[in-house]
Amino acid sequence: MKSFIKFLAFVTVGVGILYFVYINQAASYEVECACKEGGCEFENLIDKITNDFKGASPFWLLMICLAFMISNISRALRWNQLIEPLGYKPKTFNTFFATMVGYMVNLALPRAGEIAKPAMVTKYEKIPLEKLVGTIVVDRVFDVLMLLIVTGITFLTQFNYLYNFLFGEGIPSVECATQTVDNTSSSFPWLMIFQIAVGLGILVFIILVIKWKTIKKTAIAQKIIGILLSFVAGMKTVFKLKSPLMFFVHTIVIWTMYYLMMYLCFFAYAPTSGLSPMAALLAFTFGTFGMVIPSPGGMGTYQYAVTAALVIYGVGNADAFAFSNIIFFTISLFCNIIFGVLAYILVPIYNKGYEPVLPEDNLSA
Repeated sequence: MKSFIKFLAFVTVGVGILYFVYINQAASYEVECACKEGGCEFENLIDKITNDFKGASPFWLLMICLAFMISNISRALRWNQLIEPLGYKPKTFNTFFATMVGYMVNLALPRAGEIAKPAMVTKYEKIPLEKLVGTIVVDRVFDVLMLLIVTGITFLTQFNYLYNFLFGEGIPSVECATQTVDNTSSSFPWLMIFQIAVGLGILVFIILVIKWKTIKKTAIAQKIIGILLSFVAGMKTVFKLKSPLMFFVHTIVIWTMYYLMMYLCFFAYAPTSGLSPMAALLAFTFGTFGMVIPSPGGMGTYQYAVTAALVIYGVGNADAFAFSNIIFFTISLFCNIIFGVLAYILVPIYNKGYEPVLPEDNLSA
């Protein structure tokens, strides 16, 4: 019952955010249609999104799913590298299936997949859960590191776009004789939020410098220090692996595939087909941060973030919002749910009669 209540709470948050974003986009779409001579082809935004989804290229959507599967294969192989020093050699299919199920579970309960994934491997490979949880921590350490690197690259390569977005004229609002509705990016007080964040950051830094001896003894500070130490320990763990190079290769492959999922989707939809790889990088970075919010798969926040990124590059509000839904539901429904269900069905069949070789068995042999 507790899990069910959590599930309903997260779904409600996700649907609520998505509805809020949709209402704002729908209002903007109505004004845009009112300003056009002859109006828009579709009466409302939901009809446009439905039609655009149907018109998206099936080939490129399949390529997105292929990139998704390659990233998961590489993630399973990378996970195996972290498990092997513990004395176990799990089958790649088992870690792959567990990875797929973990993504599916995350759609229901954010972060719950990080427990469901090792729990499945524990069931079929007989590896103690607490040991596997440690490998998940190291796995996530490098995901955070890659996110920081990608964010840095995006900031350096797309600085002009971001600067104009925050400090320039912004994105012009949709106007006509009777009414005005701001676009997604211009209606949100990005500059004010940025200024507040910078101010708070400087204030916190000053307080830390002055009161560090007192602050470091608090429970929150100890927890943060523990997280940072875990981050450092995770980095050290990787360099002790048999093949640290392959670990980093898999890490690059995983995040390259994540990026390609965004860029390939550009070709599936006419209004975005002419955008550059750099535009995909900015949309990918915005979308990744949008998924950090604890709603199912980033529902709502992901659409908002990707829409804002595409509007920066001149894509119309309605087209940008339609694109964000095309890529979100392609990955969530076709990739996460369908492949997750298949993995959940196939894993007991694959392991029928399988007895894993435990470290004790290796020693006795």
